[in-house]
Amino acid sequence: MMEYLTLIVLSTFSLIIIFFFLLIASAPKPRARSESEKYYLSAHLGKRLPLPDISDEPTCNLSVVVPAYNETERLPSMLRETVDYLENKRLKDPNFQYEIIVVDDGSTDGTSKTALKYGQTNSHVDLKVLTLENNINKGGAVTQGILSSRGKTILFADADGATKFSDHETLEKRLLEVVDNNGFGVAIGSRAHLVNTEVVVKRSFIRNFLMHSFHKVLYILGIRAIKDTQCGFKLFTRKSASYIFHNMHVEGWIFDIEVLLIAQYFNMPIVEVPVTWHEIDGSKMSLIKDSIRMAIDLLTIRLCYLSRYWNIREPLPRLKRD
Repeated sequence: MMEYLTLIVLSTFSLIIIFFFLLIASAPKPRARSESEKYYLSAHLGKRLPLPDISDEPTCNLSVVVPAYNETERLPSMLRETVDYLENKRLKDPNFQYEIIVVDDGSTDGTSKTALKYGQTNSHVDLKVLTLENNINKGGAVTQGILSSRGKTILFADADGATKFSDHETLEKRLLEVVDNNGFGVAIGSRAHLVNTEVVVKRSFIRNFLMHSFHKVLYILGIRAIKDTQCGFKLFTRKSASYIFHNMHVEGWIFDIEVLLIAQYFNMPIVEVPVTWHEIDGSKMSLIKDSIRMAIDLLTIRLCYLSRYWNIREPLPRLKRD
């Protein structure tokens, strides 16, 4: 009987080790850009230009990175709200300069054309379109856009416009309050204050199920300091963005967790800022598929960093990377 139990224990342990090994072996590796992805289309200049690099000196105050996958329906209204706010900000401060980078994540519905059309109609807006050859998921699209930004501060904002864009003003104010002597600082939009409000109560079953399940997994794994890790409205100093996104591996929905883990590794000040949020129809998330994928990705992140399969390093200058 004892030998039988020992065999079961050893077999179970072996299966767990094999599972962990396969999980780590299948973990994503840094992605190289294809030749076409080294260029962007400038809507207001009407031509194709080489992408800048985040290691270059900043040439504007704010970069807004918008990851977009099949967003022809929701993107125009989001861009209108964004530009209205930013143009009003420029009226108050003529020295304020901004850019908007729409990262088309391998869309099949003409998202790039929709973004370019908006930019051509509003030629005063510095709108760039980076079109990825294949769909690599939201995290990968955000990473590609941020690494090509010119701003002193860099915001990524979801294409659905669920977060009120003018809340950037609050994020910016709080970011400036926490930036340390190294130039590090991260301000993240938070919907935690909405948990018991009508906004969340009336949300779809899919989003509520994902939210509660995800938070329980995070709590079990000890990630408790930040109440809302997944809000698609995060602002970074340029140095913070460079250090974080040069180290990114995860390209799926769970990428926000890796962003925050890397920020914590470098002891970056992180401030959580309540934002105005409402649900927008047209979510690309799948209840079963994305719940499972997010759980696997979360486990992968933990295992890869604990095993040092993934390492965090200071970013190299552009010439050394090239």
